[in-house]
Amino acid sequence: GMTDVPVGLVENEFASVSLTIDGEGNSARLRIEDLRTDTVRFLDPLQLEALAHLADERLEQLLDPSADRWRDGS
Repeated sequence: GMTDVPVGLVENEFASVSLTIDGEGNSARLRIEDLRTDTVRFLDPLQLEALAHLADERLEQLLDPSADRWRDGS
């Protein structure tokens, strides 16, 4: 939208993600787009704060391929 602010592209050999600050809603959110699958997720300030404080072990659990990312077989 008109109020979107591009943050940039974050990528390596495993992932390519576009980050944008989305201003369409009631408050600004971070828009995360997986450029390989076009999957989009919005994170609000409280969710981002929680990520900043997330223990490394919990983050590693999120990266487990058997958890969420490929559960649909893709």
